[in-house]
Amino acid sequence: MTQHSKAHQIVAEARRNREEREKGYREQALKLFPWICGRCAREFDLKNLRELTVHHTNHNHDDNPANGSNWELLCLYCHDNEHQRYEEQSRFGGKTGSESKTQAGSFNPFADLKKMMQKE
Repeated sequence: MTQHSKAHQIVAEARRNREEREKGYREQALKLFPWICGRCAREFDLKNLRELTVHHTNHNHDDNPANGSNWELLCLYCHDNEHQRYEEQSRFGGKTGSESKTQAGSFNPFADLKKMMQKE
């Protein structure tokens, strides 16, 4: 077996394992929670249920308590946004979610507009 085919086999097996693990907790979460995105409140039915995902609130995909305390149902878009925010927080620091306070910028590009208009 070549190095390339062995690596391909390992990746394929890891994907299969992940898919099997996801089936278990996804099915449980769909039974526990209403089919509504926890962020944008979009409602789902059998036709679009594939767009509703299970988010692990502590970002540990191996932490799957049967009571669903580490799960949140999010639509694809909100789930992607949540992971983007988490990644940015991990890389650049700071707080996320309700902990963060948006600071208004102090630069005002129009502060001297009246003065600049009068220079003619």
